[in-house]
Amino acid sequence: MKYTRTLAVAALAAMALTSCAPPTSNNAVSSQDEATGTLRVWLFSEVNQDPKSEVVNATIKDFEAAHNDVTVDVQYIPVDTRAEKFKAAFNDPSSAPDVAEFGNTDLASYVAAGGLSDMSADIKEWDEGTDLDPKVLATTAIDGKNYGVPWFVGVRALYYRTDLLKDAGVEVPKTMAEIATVARAVRAKNPTTLGISVGGASQFSALPYLWAHDGAIATEAGGTFTSALDSADSRAGITAYTELVKDDICPPQTCAEFGGNASVQQFIAGKSAMTIGGDFNYKAIAESEFKDNFAVVPVPGITEGSIAPAFAGGNNLGVFQSSTRHTLAADFVKALASKKSQQAMFDAMGNLPTFTDVQKNVSDANAYVAPFIDTIAAGTNFVPITDTWSTVDAKGIFTGMYQEIVTGKSDVDTASADAAAAMNKIFEAK
Repeated sequence: MKYTRTLAVAALAAMALTSCAPPTSNNAVSSQDEATGTLRVWLFSEVNQDPKSEVVNATIKDFEAAHNDVTVDVQYIPVDTRAEKFKAAFNDPSSAPDVAEFGNTDLASYVAAGGLSDMSADIKEWDEGTDLDPKVLATTAIDGKNYGVPWFVGVRALYYRTDLLKDAGVEVPKTMAEIATVARAVRAKNPTTLGISVGGASQFSALPYLWAHDGAIATEAGGTFTSALDSADSRAGITAYTELVKDDICPPQTCAEFGGNASVQQFIAGKSAMTIGGDFNYKAIAESEFKDNFAVVPVPGITEGSIAPAFAGGNNLGVFQSSTRHTLAADFVKALASKKSQQAMFDAMGNLPTFTDVQKNVSDANAYVAPFIDTIAAGTNFVPITDTWSTVDAKGIFTGMYQEIVTGKSDVDTASADAAAAMNKIFEAK
């Protein structure tokens, strides 16, 4: 899920806290498919709205020129009130848009509510659709059906201070284990500096460790999810990550409650030698006081040369099931999510494209993007695609487990077993 460039970290950390249960819906598939009239569109507002609006307006101009008697009416809605806005639209089709932007972790609950239209056929008929990154496209799928087109993707990589590592006499970590080794060395050399700023509440920093060790949040069989946090592989990944929140790297009294945003802010403030941050954090870091003394590499995996799987955050564009203009709405989605538009969105806002060829183009032209594109190419992962995940996340079960461990309130085996049991109770209640 990725809502706005400025609010990315906070929004991703929230993961749908505003909608702990799936919204209900009175929507039904419309029998109409009008080819003219006003196409209503909801997009998320940005702190810096102008760059996004320019790209959207250019797309609208071309779209209206190609479609007689069609007007596209865009409303920019606040991210933090999206849950209420979507719920109201699901229950009152007359107030619903035809097209909407939404975070990819909200998709499952929206589909469960019956609010989104199946776009599988639209994507298959789309020439450019064959170049969509399969892993990213998979985040729009439930039961083999795609309920949207991925508009952009966000992943995290390892930021590090080149000067601090050089001063400590260490090289850039090439394996996951070396991250801890390098972090200890830098903190030993600079006791007031965090070796790496991570935290007990930094969900998207912890996930690469879990996945790199072949662990999983949950497994799915026959539409039923079962937590896998208490498996041996998951416990290995949990242990590796929680080893970073130690006095000789990132002291628990400082780091236990850090979420992703707080972790990155420590790095931006010059208080940390490394952090796991997103492509959407790059601009702020590049404007920091140490702008000439940092670099980025993919988070390394277990073995040298490997890349740890990253969480694939992002926003999708979809069609409301109640729309009386499905074909027209789907065409506009494809126009706004097209290669041309995604390239323009990258140029305007830095949004990473979801087409593999456009990803290569922006990576070749912008060296700083390469670690993030390499991370996507190596393989991303996602949270369980179920409407119950928002409840799991709202209760803080996943991050709560890490905080229990790093504060010494529980050990890995006990905390992971407790978290797995709590997750399963929610999964089974569906």
